[in-house]
Amino acid sequence: MTLHKAIKVVVITEIIISEQVCHTIESCGATGYTVVAAGGKGDRNVRTISDRASVVEEFRNIKIECIVKTHDTAQLILESVAEKWFRNYSGIAYLEEVEILRSDKF
Repeated sequence: MTLHKAIKVVVITEIIISEQVCHTIESCGATGYTVVAAGGKGDRNVRTISDRASVVEEFRNIKIECIVKTHDTAQLILESVAEKWFRNYSGIAYLEEVEILRSDKF
């Protein structure tokens, strides 16, 4: 089994802008992404992923992950997302070095 080096980009932000953030990620060169519910505590208080009625759907957080082949593409995604969205919405983004199978998918 041969593994290939790649970069995983992770963006955690508000669900209300998820479609726009995903569009930004694709426009920077990512071939796809995964979106999952996210919860936790940060400087803008606690966000939950429970189904309690008191939680407004538009205030939930999501985690978007994508894998790209180059650090340059990953950096472009981070810079574009931060510039377009993090001034007015909560968010954090980071990179991780990963090893993947099927590098032709990315």
